[in-house]
Amino acid sequence: MTEIRIALPDWVAAVVPWSQPCSTAEARMDVAVTLARENVAHGTGGPFGAVVYDLASGRPVAAGVNLVEQARNAVLHAEVVALMFAQSALDRYSLHAPELPPHVLTTSCEPCAMCLGAVLWSGIQALECGATRDDALRIGFDEGPVFPASYDYLEARGVQVRRGVRRAEAAAILKTYRRSGGIIYNG
Repeated sequence: MTEIRIALPDWVAAVVPWSQPCSTAEARMDVAVTLARENVAHGTGGPFGAVVYDLASGRPVAAGVNLVEQARNAVLHAEVVALMFAQSALDRYSLHAPELPPHVLTTSCEPCAMCLGAVLWSGIQALECGATRDDALRIGFDEGPVFPASYDYLEARGVQVRRGVRRAEAAAILKTYRRSGGIIYNG
């Protein structure tokens, strides 16, 4: 049987303020944007970062960065990686289990079609996005079939969505990545 192992770059642990609560969307987004920026700076992946937070305490549960290139795996987007590590940390396949507090996924860019599906199925109760789909498209990423109705669908199922949090800062990382010759691996 083949085994797949997923590991975050060593530097991630030092970037995430594990013991410090982040009580606002802006503070949470600062961490996601820093993860995206450092992923580009360290050459460990694409320009995307995400963090799952416990909304009751404001503390981070798990972080993710884009590992597509590093792991040679098309599904290892920052959001999916953060959700996988959060579910592992909490030993739950759903972050909406009755004994758990609500959780938010804070991501440096609006999720692609795959990641939006993962948001729904993971049990996340809130989604905060930085850069927009259009920002990602402008540098060449294909985000797949994501429509305004996609967000309506999430909200109708109890996922609160906030878009455009620290958009300028998050979009700047995308531009930096492209200018530095970063690979557009799905375009």
